[in-house]
Amino acid sequence: MALPILFIILVASHLSPIFSAQSLKALVAPITKDGSSSLYSITVNHTDKFVIDLSSPFSWHHCPKGFAHVPCHSSQCSVAQSYHSPFCHPHNITGHKEANCKCSTTPVNPITKSCAISQLTSTSVSLPSTDGHNPMTTVKFESIYMSCAPRLLFRSLPRASSGMASLASAPLSLPLQFSTRVLKQFAICLPSTTTDQGVAFFGKGPFYLLPPPGIDVTNLLSFTPLLKNSSSLGYYINLRAISINGESVKFSKQMLEFDALGHGGVKLSTIVPYTTLKTPIYIAFLQQFARATRRIPRVKKVAPFDLCLNTSKLGSTRVGLPVPQIDLQLSNGKNWTIFGANSMKQVTDEVACLAFVDGGERAEQGVVIGSFQMENSFLLFDLVGWRFGFTATLFGVQTSCANFNFTAGI
Repeated sequence: MALPILFIILVASHLSPIFSAQSLKALVAPITKDGSSSLYSITVNHTDKFVIDLSSPFSWHHCPKGFAHVPCHSSQCSVAQSYHSPFCHPHNITGHKEANCKCSTTPVNPITKSCAISQLTSTSVSLPSTDGHNPMTTVKFESIYMSCAPRLLFRSLPRASSGMASLASAPLSLPLQFSTRVLKQFAICLPSTTTDQGVAFFGKGPFYLLPPPGIDVTNLLSFTPLLKNSSSLGYYINLRAISINGESVKFSKQMLEFDALGHGGVKLSTIVPYTTLKTPIYIAFLQQFARATRRIPRVKKVAPFDLCLNTSKLGSTRVGLPVPQIDLQLSNGKNWTIFGANSMKQVTDEVACLAFVDGGERAEQGVVIGSFQMENSFLLFDLVGWRFGFTATLFGVQTSCANFNFTAGI
């Protein structure tokens, strides 16, 4: 459903007086990976871990008794109710606007696709500022708007999760609420293991990763425009072709475009673990990658993958297994290159599988770029210029997403 046109008043957030707003350029938060769910969480308020999602209209959490209600007459309530998820049954949550009414919401778990009726609240959120090298003074936003959520929505989330953090292009997402104090952009750098700690930035760079004196990863970025989709709050890019070792994969490019209902296109997702291709694209892609690796011995398939290789004699390179590179060829002439570190999932010491999966004939999107393909790449979402910045694996420049120095700089 298309978003209604609203006059949106952005949320008023307030910094704690312990920090000078004039010197604030960026915020930083660690990202951790959960092994059982392959979901990624940012940490705020020192210990609260929220699963990151690039498509949710608002963040949600479990509210304590006596939480602060938001009036249904407020502009924040109008924004929260402006997008209706296809996973929710139609509910009249906008009615009954008596003088003391409370704002109803419909939070969704994007993994289980379950929906609930709850209420909008405001809460304080704290996270460190950064000079790009280290965390600095803690910054407290007094009024960040989130939805409450019942415990049933926490099913499938990592144990002890605090809820979902919206990084979407929606007015009540964290990046847009933080943009009252920092530039309206954010970056994520997803770790590849459960023991490593990745990093998220909100605001303006430079952003440095070790080794000393530090690599400003914003200098490594290639950019491509972000696309708007009337049926989704997520992020889409204009993919024109896919090639393997320089040879184009043959399929109907129409599947990479939006139809009249907003279906199709190429979406970015931190919820989908492996890049998902609509069946006709997937079959052509799989067959071509199989031909390009025909000299590597096959082994029995390991679900959910359809092509697995014996890597015992394959060796390795700085950017992963020496397999054919995959190029996502974008409309502005840029290529997002995927090397072995992000194309092959090592399932045992001697077996690795092509980490792309079949989304089915009726997949809503032509391609969904999943989180495995994003790991150890620096990704920047510029919501002012409406563009997407990306790198290939950072292994190629001898660093990784685990190399931000979280040692306090003050």
